[in-house]
Amino acid sequence: MSHAIAIVEDEPAIRENYAEGLRRHGFSVEAYASRPEARAAFALRLPDLVMIDVGLGEELEGGYELCRELRARSASLPILFLTARDSELDVISGLRLGADDYLSKSVSLPQITARIHALLRRVEALRAPAARDSVILLRGLKLEFERMAVSWRGQPVPLTVTEFWIVHALVRHPGHVKNREQLMREAQVVVDDATVTSHIKRIRRKFQALDPAFDEIDTVHGAGYRWKP
Repeated sequence: MSHAIAIVEDEPAIRENYAEGLRRHGFSVEAYASRPEARAAFALRLPDLVMIDVGLGEELEGGYELCRELRARSASLPILFLTARDSELDVISGLRLGADDYLSKSVSLPQITARIHALLRRVEALRAPAARDSVILLRGLKLEFERMAVSWRGQPVPLTVTEFWIVHALVRHPGHVKNREQLMREAQVVVDDATVTSHIKRIRRKFQALDPAFDEIDTVHGAGYRWKP
């Protein structure tokens, strides 16, 4: 059975492009132009994954509101934000809305489908028992690859899928410097250098929220980033 995806996007051309493209990839897609329209549909039944535009028509932050409402109803529903401006990413993250990931509208359809598959896989894997063969343990860090889950000193770190892949790229080879291009490749996303930098900042902040002394990620000026050896 194909997964049901909901798209909430106020621009008709963009909405139809995404819907058509995802249907071609075998997904069942419902598309909505506004928060009230999406809300009415979700009241009857939640989809398997929701893609939300940040600004919805007159509601400049309608996407944030919808995300909050959905997260209150379901802790595990995968929510992916689409944003026209990378600067919105920091706002999304700063509000700690509980979105699983966010992508700029400039990314390609293959990148979006890769992200959707990863989010759906994470939900399924988190329901399954933990596998032992794909766990990385490093000082206070525990990374479970199949479940796409990271914990620090026993406490779960709420990373998005993109952030998870960046941490995975760093901890797989502690001490090795990864440049921004390598991190983007590992995270299956093409963004500008400044966005990679802000992902790293957000990752640090999430660990520091659990442990103010966290200091495992080094910035190697002019070269990239590394997880301490």
